[in-house]
Amino acid sequence: MMNNMVGWFEIPVLDMERAKIFYETVFNIKIHIEDFKELKMGWFPWEEGKPGAAGSLVFHKEWYKPSERYGPLLYFSSDDVQNEIAKIESSGGKIIQPKTLIKEDIGYMAVFLDTEGNRIALHSRK
Repeated sequence: MMNNMVGWFEIPVLDMERAKIFYETVFNIKIHIEDFKELKMGWFPWEEGKPGAAGSLVFHKEWYKPSERYGPLLYFSSDDVQNEIAKIESSGGKIIQPKTLIKEDIGYMAVFLDTEGNRIALHSRK
């Protein structure tokens, strides 16, 4: 295999502006919104040649529905999971699992619900 398995991800949203503000605040980034009539996408920052997958927030009345219990669990990489966890609740999200050591050689993880009801995870080495 030439690349890592994940090449793109999409996070369903009910309210694009609310989700955009949440992710911009928690991760200190800017999300670019594109409107394709019935489909809206909010693209996360991405640069060619850097590790990690690209992806977006996605709104569509019928095709995309947030879920806190079902479906894939997306992990965002972090320098320290606690940096983002500290901003989750004040940004409208909910912490499901606080920063937790997986194993010394793997690092830490945490799980939260975003403003749309999606279950999202974080991972860091420290």
